[in-house]
Order: sequence, then C-alpha cells, then structure tokens
Amino acid sequence: MHHEVEDFLHYLTIERGLSENTVISYRRDLKQYVSFLKKESGLNNVHQIQRVHIMQFLHYLNDSGKSVSTMSRMLSAIRSFHQFLVREHDVKQDASLHIETPKKERKLPKVLSSQEVESLLDLNGHDPLTIRNRAMLEVLYATGLRVTELLSLTMNDLHLTMGFVRCMGKGSRERIIPLGSHAQSAVETYLEHSRPKLLKSRQDDAVFLNHHGRPMTRQGFWKILKSIAREKGIKKEITPHTLRHSFATHLLENGADLRAVQEMLGHADISTTQIYTHVSKSRLKDIYKHFHPRA
Repeated sequence: MHHEVEDFLHYLTIERGLSENTVISYRRDLKQYVSFLKKESGLNNVHQIQRVHIMQFLHYLNDSGKSVSTMSRMLSAIRSFHQFLVREHDVKQDASLHIETPKKERKLPKVLSSQEVESLLDLNGHDPLTIRNRAMLEVLYATGLRVTELLSLTMNDLHLTMGFVRCMGKGSRERIIPLGSHAQSAVETYLEHSRPKLLKSRQDDAVFLNHHGRPMTRQGFWKILKSIAREKGIKKEITPHTLRHSFATHLLENGADLRAVQEMLGHADISTTQIYTHVSKSRLKDIYKHFHPRA
C-alpha cells in the first residue's frame, strides 16, 4: 500500500501543485492510516479496504485521544486518497463514501485590536534589519498573505507603481492584492536602503532576506515576530497567522464586502471566510457588554 500512497503524494505535488508542507501533512496522516490497516486489520493491498476498516481507524483515533479537528483532517486525507485509488488504480469502489466528518466546534481565530497592530508596526530604527522587519509586517497586515506566501515573494511579484503584489497561493492559484500606501512606502524604503546591504555581493530574487543575504525562513520570521510582540508588551499569543486573521477581521468590521475579502485571502470556499464575520460579531458583543450601562 505504500506504493499507492507515494503515487498519490506525487500526484498532489505535480498535478495539484500543493505546497511541500501540505504534502508532508498528507504523508504523515496516510502513513499512520496504512500502518493501522496492516497491523490491526491485516490488510495487504488497497483493494481489500472497506468502509468498516476506515471506521475502525477513526474509532482508534478517538480512543487515542485525538481531537475532532485532527480526525477531520485525517479523514479528509483518506477521502482524497480513496478517490485517487478509484481513478488511478482500478479500485472498484470508494470505501470512504458516505462516512460523515466528525462534528467539530469552530474556534474563533485570535485577532489583534487596531491599537495592538499599530503598536506592532511602530518600529523605530533605521538599521537594515529594522527597516526589513517593518516592511515584512506592513505587507503581512496590508495584504493578509500567509507567511509562506510572504516569504515566497520575488522581485517580479512586486508592482509598486501600480500599488499591488502578485501572489501564488494554495493550489497554485494566483491572486492580485492591493498593497496600501503604508506598506508600499515601507517596501520602497526597504528596497532602497536595506535589501542591497543585506544582499551584499550575492544574487537572489527573493524580496525578503535574512542577515546572511539569503531568503528569510518561516522559523526566522517567527522568531522576529515573537521578539517584536514581546518588546511591544503584547500579551496575546501571536503567530504569523494572527496578522492574517486581523487583516480580514478589520476589513469586515469596517464594511468590506465578504466576497472581496475571500478573494484577497485566496479562500476557495466562502464558508472559510465567513468565520471572520463571527469574529466581528463576537467583538461587537464584547464592546456592547463593556460600554452599555444596562448590558
């Protein structure tokens, strides 16, 4: 069965164009699934898998204390795998058909207030690293890019005269996102005064570079963000995705159209974007309770 899994992962990478991190997640989940089928159910090939085997695996995950979110993610990977088997490996029927996804409670994403964002972006200093950090954070908040998308930007993706950036998102979907005057100014300053000093004599097309003149990594950006948040006294747990959540929530709070926000975020399904309307309503309730005399 490992051969079919590798074939499926190759399909995800080459034909679907999924990111390396997504494929790694699929590999991890399906490896656990196949190992269970072999060890607990005694199956030797994909043609033997039936609905009952998948249900046994889900019960095993539940008994192991896996969260509903994890079980849902793994079932999604299993579904995609079995659909692939039917199409590409002459498997007669999809064993995952009609298996319901475990119901999960959607957690509202944590967002920063406008004041907290302003504090985070208020970086004083004219050294190359501070200028770069300011530019990265301004772009992240101005566009709602995923951190991987931010760090994958090349010089050809910047269209500063027109005031937008081009981004290749999940599933190789291209989107064009307005940059905003503050982010545009920060990037222009970075390109003029900081990037050449970081690059030195090297050649690299990546927009954002580390102090060695090489492309900034996710881990490097994460450390920078945590350090700045700590320095600014922001108590909330903050991740690179927090600015993306804040971008979407603040747009909707100020009257932006849901479809426009969906397009800028690169969500394939608008239901994914709708979670931010719940965040807005939740924040309105908090404001009401805090300020209304008879709340």
